[in-house]
Amino acid sequence: MKIKLICHTPEPERTVAMAARLCYSAVGAEQLQDKMPAEQIGKLIDKIIEVGHLSAFEHVSFTFAVEGVSRVLTHQLVRHRLASYSQQSQRYVKEHDFEYITPPSIAANPVAVTKFCALMDTVRAAYDELVALGVHQEDARYCLANATETKIVVTMNARELLHFFELRCCNRAQWEIRALAENMLTEVRTAAPQLFAKAGPTCVTAAYCREGALSCGRLAAMSHKS
Repeated sequence: MKIKLICHTPEPERTVAMAARLCYSAVGAEQLQDKMPAEQIGKLIDKIIEVGHLSAFEHVSFTFAVEGVSRVLTHQLVRHRLASYSQQSQRYVKEHDFEYITPPSIAANPVAVTKFCALMDTVRAAYDELVALGVHQEDARYCLANATETKIVVTMNARELLHFFELRCCNRAQWEIRALAENMLTEVRTAAPQLFAKAGPTCVTAAYCREGALSCGRLAAMSHKS
């Protein structure tokens, strides 16, 4: 898995603070943006997070290049609808030598990984044979596995990212998209540490578990340690 933050709104924290301050100011956005000192920006961001005035977070966006992930992951990812996606097309890109993602539970089992890799070889052969028979790759792709490696560009605003991290950094999230979310969180914390200082699952950020009876037990373990 390879995740890189390739671009984002310039000075994201200043932009968020300016947008929030504008709601209560007689002067315009440009003047606020130019004159707000760094200390005021920090205090404003802390305040709007505390009171939940998160609409201001929607004014900054972050774009990620994601590679080395499966179609299983991207099928989950695109359910986050307040985002923009551009994915490598199996209709136009030939998949004769496709790579695939092996789940850790399969990789750790010698018998399972042998069966899994053999199946991927069979799928490759079937794809090649269909194309050789004159079937266009847009139809030959129907035999491809969910494990097939894909690449995708993802853009989300900061508010949607907070929601994404809340759901997908949870231990109950599927392992692959959880790894994606954790890597994305690391990337945005470098670019905008204050905006994402409290990002993550609710057990970490708000001391409650949204999973109820299905809790992984992390909250209880954290409470016990404290």
